[in-house]
Amino acid sequence: MIDILLASYNGEKYITEQIESILNQTYKDWFLYIKDDCSTDNTVKIINAYEKRYKDKIKVVVSDKPTGSAKDNFFSMLQYSKSDYIMTCDQDDVWIPEKIEITYNKMKEAENAYKDIPILVHTDLKVADENLNIISDSLLKMQNLDSSKDKLNNLLVQNIVTGCTVMVNRKLLDYIKTIPKYAIMHDWWMALIASSLGKIEFIEKPTVLYRQHKYNDVGAKDVNSANYILKRLSNINDIKKSISDTYLQSEEMLNSLGNLIDKNNYLIVNQYSLMTKFNKLKKILILLKYRLWKNSLMRVLGQIIFC
Repeated sequence: MIDILLASYNGEKYITEQIESILNQTYKDWFLYIKDDCSTDNTVKIINAYEKRYKDKIKVVVSDKPTGSAKDNFFSMLQYSKSDYIMTCDQDDVWIPEKIEITYNKMKEAENAYKDIPILVHTDLKVADENLNIISDSLLKMQNLDSSKDKLNNLLVQNIVTGCTVMVNRKLLDYIKTIPKYAIMHDWWMALIASSLGKIEFIEKPTVLYRQHKYNDVGAKDVNSANYILKRLSNINDIKKSISDTYLQSEEMLNSLGNLIDKNNYLIVNQYSLMTKFNKLKKILILLKYRLWKNSLMRVLGQIIFC
């Protein structure tokens, strides 16, 4: 059995298409949990209708009070899952019919190769506009991301995993006992666990139509466009904060997993978590020593300038 965790909030416009795409999957042994974060539109009415119609496949939970973030909503849903595998799901995308089957097959292949360790499987995505017209056949290419950069030193500074493509096994979930306060996003946190204690597997085939609209919580950005570059450079404080947040997330890793991480990785995480205590020269030396570089030259220059 595979549990699918869908976090919803004011998703009335697109959530029906997402749920229908799950119902139309070629792989049928799944259960869908939907947790609504106090929507003020018709989202709850829509999902309750699906629960009533598919009682053996869908369970709806409505929060008593809003969590305030998709990250916390997803983490809070882990308590409902008892299955060997979970997938996380956004409310506004569309899954291709073979998504679960393709991902599950890769998971079983990985578990056969690597016994009894945390495993995360993720895929590429097709980026689409709000009407599902394709903008890009590959999110990773659009954002200048490299799927092979999945080692811990890479993931400490930049996430390459998109949550709506993810499947993780129970062995990984066993390491998430509470909501990590300084985790930046649920997918990034799970990727850090898999990288430090287990294995990350990537499927090049896109399995999701990643819908872009004005209400996206994160969304896809064309990092090669002049508009994106100018917008980023116009808000230096955002750049500094995003880098600082990765230091806090590293400290959170030490608090949650420190004694489980091997000696070499522990040293890397520890040094990166202490970056705020160092002067600029020492920060750059640490980035060099442990190869703590983001994807693409422009991002690396940003790290050096704003670290």
